[in-house]
Amino acid sequence: MALTLEEANRIIEGAMAKARELNIRVSIAVCDAGGRPVAFQRMNNAIWASAYGSQGKAVASAAFGRPSGELSERAHHPTPAGIAAAEGGHMIMGQGAVPVIRGGVVDGACGVGGGTAQEDEDCARAGVAKL
Repeated sequence: MALTLEEANRIIEGAMAKARELNIRVSIAVCDAGGRPVAFQRMNNAIWASAYGSQGKAVASAAFGRPSGELSERAHHPTPAGIAAAEGGHMIMGQGAVPVIRGGVVDGACGVGGGTAQEDEDCARAGVAKL
């Protein structure tokens, strides 16, 4: 089942609620299983770089079907690095994104940028939990 815009917006709302609870300003990107954008929001006064961070982490999470933070250790190994290069260099293999997995199939991912790595992941998890 493909991730819908309605579902992506629900994920974003959940992630923003967590960011407000943590008193941080973030950008949130939701992509489909192929790493293409479905929805994006940047909270007022979130740093501009968070827009790129959130999207890059979401792409990496969707590509590998796991939280982006789990990819950090192997990011420079030949296979993941080669995949990232072949994909166009959009992946960020750092903590802050989680995949959307339904019925054992990756449907997309939510990436967050702007807080600490752990805060970003906590927001992404809170968003995906809204599905």
